[in-house]
Amino acid sequence: MAEALADIARVTGLGMVTIRADLDHAGDAIAEAAGLAIPGQTRIVTDGSRSLGWMSPDELLLILPAAELADAIAALTDALASEHALVVDVSDARAVFDVTGPHADDVIAKLMPVDLDDLPPDGLRRSRAAQTAAALWRIPGGFRLIGFRSTADYLRLILENAAIPGSGLAPR
Repeated sequence: MAEALADIARVTGLGMVTIRADLDHAGDAIAEAAGLAIPGQTRIVTDGSRSLGWMSPDELLLILPAAELADAIAALTDALASEHALVVDVSDARAVFDVTGPHADDVIAKLMPVDLDDLPPDGLRRSRAAQTAAALWRIPGGFRLIGFRSTADYLRLILENAAIPGSGLAPR
């Protein structure tokens, strides 16, 4: 059997926090508490172990090692205490996959209507992977894809199937 177009790996050990607030008003407080700059629209910032992604005009997603989750939630909650804001642990509601390898872009292109050639290094796109909501961004060697945990088995299956050579579009 031919070698897969990309490696598909479920990522565990991450904490995820949804932050909803007026980013123009509370952005500095969020940035200080999260330890990351507020990303621009459709962007993600990272320091290697933490990432902060723009999800909508009033929503960010903080992704960090699970061991740092409680402290991050406490810091964000304190920082936003005087704001109309929401800080919620969504770690158990999400599934994360890394798609890496020389043809990772081909695997993603089979499943998501995203112009990967136009996706900047710090770009974050919310779209659909086949029939389920997902977001993706670049990581070294490929992409990170995040979706709902309730669709994790489906996401894994479609990613693995898309990585089979000859299962759709040919590599670029």
